[in-house]
Amino acid sequence: MQIRILGSAAGGGLPQWNCGCANCRAVRDGSPHVRQRTQSSVAISVDGKAWFLLNVSADVRAQLAAYDDLCPAQAMMRGTPIAGCLLTDAELDHTSGLLQLREGSEFSIFSTPLVRRWLGQFLPIESVVTSFSNRPWLEFTLDEPMQLVLPDGQPAGLEVTAFETGRDVPRFVPEEPTSAVGSVVGLKIVDQANEGQMVYAPGVPAIEDKLKQAVNGADLVLLDGAFWSDDEPKSCGISDRTSRQMGHLPISGEDGTLAWFSSLQARHRVYVHINNTNPMLDERSPEYSKVRVCGAQVGNDGDEFVI
Repeated sequence: MQIRILGSAAGGGLPQWNCGCANCRAVRDGSPHVRQRTQSSVAISVDGKAWFLLNVSADVRAQLAAYDDLCPAQAMMRGTPIAGCLLTDAELDHTSGLLQLREGSEFSIFSTPLVRRWLGQFLPIESVVTSFSNRPWLEFTLDEPMQLVLPDGQPAGLEVTAFETGRDVPRFVPEEPTSAVGSVVGLKIVDQANEGQMVYAPGVPAIEDKLKQAVNGADLVLLDGAFWSDDEPKSCGISDRTSRQMGHLPISGEDGTLAWFSSLQARHRVYVHINNTNPMLDERSPEYSKVRVCGAQVGNDGDEFVI
């Protein structure tokens, strides 16, 4: 299985259009130590020809255009190697890119029933994109393996299991999180030919048993790296909520994700969905060094893995 990080940043990217934090300023000033990043998305394939997108950010057009194998084949007038899009939640930074993929090339969309309902009722993505082209929408059953299929109905050689990582409600949804089953999931994906395994969990409010079980045997774990500390959103002046209150377990601290991440046996442990204020984005910082010393990676746009 080939895995490519298309976008490693959280919503807004780096630099964010309206942000003057140290990292955003460093990118605008051309610093070699803070890399530009687009918004969170990953592409996977077993043959380098048919690709599945894990979340679809607003930056998807530029992300696809950056790679020849994600563009139409040379002999095609119209077409795409994108075989499907798998959604982990209904957040704008993970779903709004579907509107840019509305033109007439068929592929399936996968999500939990709740995410599908929200994207029909409150942000009518399904009705918009299906008015342009056929977009079969397939629903995950939590904790049940599902075989991914290509647009022609043939098996893709990939098995995916969606598992709940938390419950959080997007700002545009007027519902309570307590009943939001399936609102935020991680994905365990298995290459059925060689049994290579990856876990993608860009939204993690707590390290629960489902996540711990999913990473057992995984070769690659792509994990939520939104904020370094719990008070980062407040101390940076971007929110009146903490990292945990925003649905993201911070990296640092005894109960942060890095202490757990460093103990895993996975060959590749990589942070994605990183907010532009996170100090580990500066490769000269002690935070960046600490991640590396612990055997983990700060994900970058364009990072590739083969498992």
